[in-house]
Amino acid sequence: MRFLDTATCPLEAESRAFTNAALADLRAERWSPSGMARFAGRVAVRSAGQVLAHPRAAAELTLLHGGFAAAGRGRGRRWIATSWLMAVTHLGLLGERRSVGWPNVISLARANLAVTGEPLGRWVGVAAMVSDKLDGTLARRSAPTVFGFYADSLADAAFWTWLGAGHEPSRWLKAASLAAWAGPVVAVTAASLSKGEMVESPRPVLLRPAVAMQAVLALRTLQRRP
Repeated sequence: MRFLDTATCPLEAESRAFTNAALADLRAERWSPSGMARFAGRVAVRSAGQVLAHPRAAAELTLLHGGFAAAGRGRGRRWIATSWLMAVTHLGLLGERRSVGWPNVISLARANLAVTGEPLGRWVGVAAMVSDKLDGTLARRSAPTVFGFYADSLADAAFWTWLGAGHEPSRWLKAASLAAWAGPVVAVTAASLSKGEMVESPRPVLLRPAVAMQAVLALRTLQRRP
């Protein structure tokens, strides 16, 4: 997992200001259909401008997800399309960088293991943990980006929720997986819409239950029969 002080990043501050203004307007219109349409339009226009400003990164993301689609052999098309859309609409968070970079490629590969990880079999959880360590190490060597910070976090949420809630036999671990990864995403999104401004998810400093959950799920997956 990657850590970045986004509160002190000028790029994050500018992006947050735009998002807060859009959310405030949406809240003022009481989340009406017309308000939602205007909100989506503002986000689309901004995202299109960032794609034009980062053509190389946009092309890299398109080729990368094309590779995921080929590896998935027709499976998970909606999953891959969602991953591509979320990545390509946040290129502004790369700042002045023109390339996505290897750390973010690894994060996005982890997010799409739900589709491409079948050949890994029981080792898919271990592979996800190794990729998490690797992208964090590479990011620290090349200076992490705000794009990478969110890509890493959402990749964890996507993959581990898929593995835990979708493939874990234990009801308790299914519930724990949803609470550890999907729960915070839903709660932060709902709180941000309700308040009309971005709300940060709490980040515990000492105790990181999600990391322990990763180890448990990876080990249990590894011990299953082929």
